Amino acid sequence: MELESIRKKLSARTPGLMDCRRFFAVLVPLVEGEEGWSLLYEVRARTMKTQPGEVCFPGGKMEPGETAEQCALRETWEELAIPPEHIQLLGRLDFIAHRANFLMQPVLAQVDREALTHIRPNPSEVEETFLVPLSHLMEHPPQEFEYPLVPSPGADFPYSLVGIPENYPWRLGRENVPVYPWGEHPIWGLTARITRHLVGLLKK
Repeated sequence: MELESIRKKLSARTPGLMDCRRFFAVLVPLVEGEEGWSLLYEVRARTMKTQPGEVCFPGGKMEPGETAEQCALRETWEELAIPPEHIQLLGRLDFIAHRANFLMQPVLAQVDREALTHIRPNPSEVEETFLVPLSHLMEHPPQEFEYPLVPSPGADFPYSLVGIPENYPWRLGRENVPVYPWGEHPIWGLTARITRHLVGLLKK
């Protein structure tokens, strides 16, 4: 292969997250009300196979050729019946590169207050919705917890092939888990990380 051919291959692509297998997007909905700006959250249906009953933002897996914004708007319509014309996109927040080889792109948006009166949660995905004042989140930082991520190679790992001993000192990782207490619906995990990131940006 010629060098110029390699150069063309690189110039025609946008660098992404290496080894990423799945791409997700969520809408981070800001709603203006009597208490100022609030964030709109969902509670996942108890019948969901993954994370039933947990708090999240509307969103899901990006379809081929779909942008993060298109995915976030589509999922918000499918989950809450809020049409795109009642949503004003404000911009992308920092993405999350998860250890499970997926990338999550949060999209901040303003949702018309009137649209909330017409919300129809999809019962197969959403149990209920609720608002949390942004002022409360800014005044009450999350509780933060950490746990170690310990590599655990399988019995078939080829130690001799790569030239390392079986007691090789693998580099350990750590996972940070923020938790915002909120009545019966604590906000934690990736949703809390996105919330913390947004609050941090607004405080600067």
